[in-house]
Amino acid sequence: MTSRWFAIAFALCLLILGVLITCGFSALIRLIVDHQVALRQGGQSFGWWSKPPVEPIIRIFVYNVTNADEFLNNGSKPALDELGPYVYKETWEKVDIVENPNGTISFNQKKVYVFSEELSNGSEDDVVIVPNIPMLSATSQSKHAARFLRLAMASIMDILKIKPFVEVSVGQLLWGYEDPLLKLAKDVVPKEQKLPYEEFGLMYGKNSTSPDRVTIFSGIDDIRKYGIIDKYNGKSHLPHWLSEECNRLNGTDGSIFPPHITPNTTLYIYDKDLCRLLPLVYEKDVITRNDVKGMRFTPASNVFADVETNPDNMCFCPAGPPCAPNGLFNVSLCQYDSPILLSFPHFYQADQTLRLAVDGMSPPEKEKHEFFIDVQPDMGTSLRARARIQINLAVSQVIDIKQVANFPDIIFPILWFEEGIDGLPDEITDLMNVAATVPPKARIVLMIIFFALGGLLFVIAVFCLIRRSHRQSTLHLEGSNYLATAQIDLAKKKAKENKK
Repeated sequence: MTSRWFAIAFALCLLILGVLITCGFSALIRLIVDHQVALRQGGQSFGWWSKPPVEPIIRIFVYNVTNADEFLNNGSKPALDELGPYVYKETWEKVDIVENPNGTISFNQKKVYVFSEELSNGSEDDVVIVPNIPMLSATSQSKHAARFLRLAMASIMDILKIKPFVEVSVGQLLWGYEDPLLKLAKDVVPKEQKLPYEEFGLMYGKNSTSPDRVTIFSGIDDIRKYGIIDKYNGKSHLPHWLSEECNRLNGTDGSIFPPHITPNTTLYIYDKDLCRLLPLVYEKDVITRNDVKGMRFTPASNVFADVETNPDNMCFCPAGPPCAPNGLFNVSLCQYDSPILLSFPHFYQADQTLRLAVDGMSPPEKEKHEFFIDVQPDMGTSLRARARIQINLAVSQVIDIKQVANFPDIIFPILWFEEGIDGLPDEITDLMNVAATVPPKARIVLMIIFFALGGLLFVIAVFCLIRRSHRQSTLHLEGSNYLATAQIDLAKKKAKENKK
């Protein structure tokens, strides 16, 4: 009897476990994932984060100007010849890592670029003709200065034989060449106003350890902040824009994001050269290397829209109208006032009149020119990425400077690049597949086992109890009938004896 009640109790426990697995198994798995993902010194994810076992590649396409003289003298459209890609293999590493008491980690980012001749369509020694960015930046800045300053600038440029276009190698354009204006500025500009470099190059100083000190949340105290920037060079906000919202820095570097991502999640990435947070929204589900399922996130279609299309972008226009044209973002405030405007390659998602203002640029294509990141949603790890950006120069006509007197107001494309990874190593993708597929299957199997076994055991135990109870009732009834019959027989016997 006791064993049957024990069986019922055990069956109920199994059923309760089944209910708990149904309701709480996912929460348990989330806790395990959160613990494994958080950046702990000595942990596996910490090692992958500090020295990523990936092979990042940057592909650079340069717009070579083939009719510089005709453009300047005859007012012809700029004719561009897109050269490249010039491919560099990268190595990423976090150095000088310090764990802080408040659940954050501080570090400097080290990037090393090595030219890959076999992957490139061209050499670093290829000679290109491009706009003279230091000169055109200086002339554009002088547009609203006193006239005698502009005339003095024209005289200096005449003496130094500075022209609106320069002929340099691709390597010089990227990594630096001696510019006479910068050299002059080094000698005459007050120390506090000097630029932090002596040569000009679009990637000058990047092939080394960055001096910028970055502090991010480790996720140990709050997984919702995992990988998000807390401080950048000791500051929690940018100083450039008109609102606290637009000056926020609390995004990631694009390699990791807080886990448990859904299609309703908006991801934010921050890069110093971008000068702002870039919001990414869900586009579609994807299958990446080794059949790892991910979600593709891309910049919102109106992220670089003009203020008429997206009024929220007014905070990125501190000088007031006119603001950047549709599809462009003005980063001059964090590029030493150089009139640099960023866009997506080939003016993708921008006003196509910008592309039509030059010859030689093909229409944008989504597959070739879209910026995207594929993310593993449970862990928040980037699986594949293509960060594609085009660098443009906003050139202004300045009548008093004869070198650019015929230079029209134009958005001049300089180059575009795509930086990213094609996939993660097999050991990581295999682990991700296990983490993504095993828990749901284990949950179903355990539910079936506990519900089936508990239900079956409960039914058998109850059946046995009912059967035993029925047998006892029957025996009791038979015993009662026997006693009643015996008593009647005895009474009859006594009655007969009395008659005798």
